[in-house]
Amino acid sequence: MKTAKVLIGTAAACLTMGAFAAENANVTASAGARGNSAQESGMKIKIFCDMEGISGILAKSQVTHDHPRYAEGQRCLMGDLNACIQGCFSGGAAKVTVQDIHSTCRNIVWDELDGRAACIAGPTSRFQGIEEFDGLILLGYHAMAGTPNAILAHTSSHAWKNFWMNGEKAGEFAFEAARAGEHGVPVIMASGDDKFCREAKALISEVVAVEVKTGAAFEAGTLLPKTVAHQKIRQGAEEAVRKLRVCKPKPYVLSSPVTVRLEWVERPALPGNPAVKIIDARTYEVTGENAEKAINMLF
Repeated sequence: MKTAKVLIGTAAACLTMGAFAAENANVTASAGARGNSAQESGMKIKIFCDMEGISGILAKSQVTHDHPRYAEGQRCLMGDLNACIQGCFSGGAAKVTVQDIHSTCRNIVWDELDGRAACIAGPTSRFQGIEEFDGLILLGYHAMAGTPNAILAHTSSHAWKNFWMNGEKAGEFAFEAARAGEHGVPVIMASGDDKFCREAKALISEVVAVEVKTGAAFEAGTLLPKTVAHQKIRQGAEEAVRKLRVCKPKPYVLSSPVTVRLEWVERPALPGNPAVKIIDARTYEVTGENAEKAINMLF
């Protein structure tokens, strides 16, 4: 996609600034002073939390509301989520808001959530008001549909077979990053299995990608010890926020207009929007001013 070169340039600039800051740390400020400065600057972080990429989760039953193993999945979710929140505050965040985006969006156990974080739950817009945040974290995400040996891989819905934006196949990382980018917010960290992390880094090279498990099949893989996974998430979130304080990366934005194409697993109902182009019985395409508008036009 055309934005890749811009992002690489931004990463290089941020690394240069980071190196300069490190070399002059003894002159400009102590580590403690930098922490105080972050609080004064009001760094705000938004966390979208999914479930399939959470450490400890391998089976669809763990993320399905009416299954006996669902409570186990919620415990795994809360462990990763609280570790991420802790890391954000350690990195200098002044405000952290988490938003549940899995299934019905009612998976977070509120009374087990770190008390410093605000929580948005239930089916509501995930991008309304996101402009007030400095960075976005995608926690517990998964690789795109069809990714070999990725744990619980899909794109938005298991009814979707393939999804493209401006001719490039895309997963949930790409279309979350693109829509957040249109609001001026960069994705600074993401967590999930090894295949998802590779997908994220391929799109945004400077994102902090935290690998908490290794996929072997749709419902099989190697899980890190819980304490190790949580430590990696804490450290990743802290690193991401600290990097953000040094230099805010350029948000990921697709060139306009944006064309999105969706191939369904099975033949769907005909689109109600006359702007949607029917490619074949299972594939529809539409072009919009930006990614968010184009995606909404599909439905």
